[in-house]
Amino acid sequence: MLPVPMEAWIADCTRQEVTSMFYHGYDNYMKHAFPEDEIRPISCKPLTRDRGHPENIGINDVLANISLTLIDSLSTLAILASSPQDNHTNEALSRFQEGVSLLVDYYGDGTNGADAVGIRGKGFDVDSKVQVFETTIRGVGGLLSAHLFAAGDLPIRGYNPSRKRNRNRRRKLKRGRPVPEDRIEWPSGFVYDGQLLRLAYDLGERLLPAFYTPNGIPYPRVNLRYGIPFYSNSPLNADAENGHCSTGAPEITETCSAGAGSLILEFTTLSRLTGDGRFEQVAKRAFHAVWSRRSPIGLVGAGIDADSGLWTGPYTGIGAGIDSFYEYAFKSYIFLSGLESQSYVSTSSNDPNRLFNPLSSEDQSPETFLNIWLDSHASIKRHLYQESPHPHYINSLLSTGSPQVFWVDSLSAYYPGLLALAGNVEEAISTHLLYTALWTRYSALPERWSARTGSIDNGLSWWGGRPEFSESNYHLYRVTKDPWYLYVGSMIVSDIKRRCWAKCGFSGLQDVRSGERSDRQESFFLGETAKYLFLLFDESHPFNTLDVPFVFTTEGHPLIIPREERGKPDHGGDYNYETCPLPPPLVPLTISSTASRGDVFHAANLARLHLIPNTQTINSPLVEFSQDHPSISLSDLYSPTNYTFFPWTLPADLLPFNGFSTKLKHIPTFDIQFPSPSGPVFTQGAVRIKEGIMINSLAGMGLGLIRDDHVHFGGSGPDKIFRIHRMGNMPLGRDEKVFIGRDLIVDMIDPNFSRIRDTILLDIVVDTGESGLRVTPATSSASPDSESNPSSDPKVTQFRNMLNSLLTHFSLSSDQLIQQTPVGIASANAHPHIPAIISTGLGAAPLPDVPDANNQGPLLWSRIFVATDSCRRLPEAAKKAQVIIMRRGGCSFSTKLETIPSSRNPPLVIIVSYEEEGQDDEEDGWTEAELIKPLLDRVQKTPSGLLRRQGIPLVLVEGGERTWELLVGAKGIGIRRRYHVHSQGVPVGNLIVV
Repeated sequence: MLPVPMEAWIADCTRQEVTSMFYHGYDNYMKHAFPEDEIRPISCKPLTRDRGHPENIGINDVLANISLTLIDSLSTLAILASSPQDNHTNEALSRFQEGVSLLVDYYGDGTNGADAVGIRGKGFDVDSKVQVFETTIRGVGGLLSAHLFAAGDLPIRGYNPSRKRNRNRRRKLKRGRPVPEDRIEWPSGFVYDGQLLRLAYDLGERLLPAFYTPNGIPYPRVNLRYGIPFYSNSPLNADAENGHCSTGAPEITETCSAGAGSLILEFTTLSRLTGDGRFEQVAKRAFHAVWSRRSPIGLVGAGIDADSGLWTGPYTGIGAGIDSFYEYAFKSYIFLSGLESQSYVSTSSNDPNRLFNPLSSEDQSPETFLNIWLDSHASIKRHLYQESPHPHYINSLLSTGSPQVFWVDSLSAYYPGLLALAGNVEEAISTHLLYTALWTRYSALPERWSARTGSIDNGLSWWGGRPEFSESNYHLYRVTKDPWYLYVGSMIVSDIKRRCWAKCGFSGLQDVRSGERSDRQESFFLGETAKYLFLLFDESHPFNTLDVPFVFTTEGHPLIIPREERGKPDHGGDYNYETCPLPPPLVPLTISSTASRGDVFHAANLARLHLIPNTQTINSPLVEFSQDHPSISLSDLYSPTNYTFFPWTLPADLLPFNGFSTKLKHIPTFDIQFPSPSGPVFTQGAVRIKEGIMINSLAGMGLGLIRDDHVHFGGSGPDKIFRIHRMGNMPLGRDEKVFIGRDLIVDMIDPNFSRIRDTILLDIVVDTGESGLRVTPATSSASPDSESNPSSDPKVTQFRNMLNSLLTHFSLSSDQLIQQTPVGIASANAHPHIPAIISTGLGAAPLPDVPDANNQGPLLWSRIFVATDSCRRLPEAAKKAQVIIMRRGGCSFSTKLETIPSSRNPPLVIIVSYEEEGQDDEEDGWTEAELIKPLLDRVQKTPSGLLRRQGIPLVLVEGGERTWELLVGAKGIGIRRRYHVHSQGVPVGNLIVV
């Protein structure tokens, strides 16, 4: 019998289970905790701010005393309302409207009129110091999303509000407050006219003081009543004597990339709906302020100081502190696409934008955000992505990408879903498998898990009901329609119900191993986790077929700019018409391409699933409750986990009966240990410089090498190269270079470490006769992965060893610097170096066997002949020349050599190439990418037509007139050969011989 996808009735039953789970948490919150922020589901008591311990930011950053769970739940209620359980009544819609009415009762209608003051006060005028990020995504985002549902701008099946036009609404703002919108009367008698939008505006205004910073990066916290009196460096508190700065310990100014850069969706919506551009401007400026501080390898850090703008930690990753920055880079592109760009003029005294220059049109363009995402993804894939033994992401050094820690945190589970949205489906599927395997192992995702040890990292074993794994699972199902993800969702629902159910809601897990619970139901459990699980099993839901540019925020709130507010689309020039790739093809006679993958076991192996016993122990808080509820079955009480495949809800017939796993990928590595000297060592073995690591001595040095993929540049070449990934105990980044002096390895013949002369490239050293001349090659910092001319030999681009200003970063003496200066790098008194390429073909001759030129002092060849007409026979004076300089063009390279009279000691011929018409000839240096091996298509002959006994060596340089003038005025010329290192016959790509 062929396997079949999940039957519709099973999906419907699971959807009903999710609905019941939501109502169990929501109803108990409304009964036992409202109007407080959250509920303690085990003790059935409200969870409020910890005013006795202000330093308890785990509670106080989030709980603002604004009925947070209700605000966070409204958009989920609206989504449930499109799939009512009863054909006669829409309970979810009624509860949604009731929740809106209750918020207005408690916090007012957001106007300055008689109904502005609610039971709790006017708007959110509360003495609560909260985190800007959490209050924005939960509070502002939740209110805006609920408003869009209430106004009919986001779809609720069967809800078609009839509007009574407000004739007084000729403008959006009046006296600094949003004007009431058209009136919508609900069956309860409540009239909705935009109260939630006005409350969102009230809350957003209370967050604006946090943006009064020296650089646009918002402070992490703000008091909703008093602003930011605790940040002494804020321009708002510039008067140290008369300002409002509080005494006591200084307030922490460290925020995170996610917190500062993940406000665009909410604040842009608020600006477009109210006509007040302050919010959109500060959010975009904050995003760009973070991005402008990215590291040289194109990644952002986790912590950043809002006062100084400096990173507070050395690490980077994709998880905690960074996650939603990358999420909002791509989602901002979706959200802003087609929106008319708006000019902004500040009209309010409470406007942080007055401190800065206006944002450029490029800063606000959706294509800019797309390019930031594309650049970020490329850097993540290169520096954080680990392919073996199964794809996952690590945490690396921000500046270099060198691996530092190998834990995977639960927040990073969002990333496969983001990849699926962006069209990177294969990477999304493969990386999501690891999170699925981890959930199968722990029946939850621990806060941190170590890929290196296979266990919980540093005791961080809790799971607070986070939605990221469910979110990615939902997006992957929408992209692939693979039933695998339905079974993953079924596993999540069963495990949450089994392990987290409490009398008054759903608890978190304090320890995913023991099942110890925490007495807290986070607002995002109802606002996100339940929402994504519900949508997963509701195939016909309007949000699963909605063809408009809406997005789910990082808190799971759907947002959209209504059509009447979008204006005329501004595509900003070239429009991107790319489409998403098709899902992976099915294996014949199967219905799940994911279950049929050969690397399914690889993820299970990395998660150590095969080492976990199947205990089948009944361990659930539902046990006691089930005594009075016979409808609860054993499947609700324990996980029948089969650790040979996953998820445990997957039926066996969904796997191919003869399926097998591919071999685990093994990347070869080995170590080289150089012997230590018997006597004392006076030279530091290695020093860090700007461009990498400089090896001064190999004595006692240990190098770790790894086989690495090699990028081809339009030609054949080695498929693999070695890369030094570790020096001693210090890991290196993927693009970090290691420099070594040629004299250190001149006589080394070890097969694991051999110096090989470059047969393609060399450097022409020029004595200009001028002291203090400094010539720096334009591409000296190019890496082996830079673009190259496709017609050139690939070895030309294999080793880029001309690096800018390397000499200024050495920690050695000046005498040593002269000997260890990399090729092509000039100090204040060193000779300039010009990259040259050796000729090829029948007439090619070897270079003379002469010593390498020094960086300073006299050079070997001083008799230089300049051939102004290189296609006619040269005069007899050219016989005495040691170097002949010619311009390229006019005739072939072979013809040029035939104009040179015979001599006992053949000269070196240097051909100067000029840029193609239209190319810039005035750049500050030379580029190797333009060098193409000159072809000598026939054997060399003398001007009289006889075969030359000794061929004349010919090299090509580029640079045009600038190079010509330098060579013509030279007092002396020499050559300096290039070298690279092979190990076991394979090039070591990041080791540069200088």
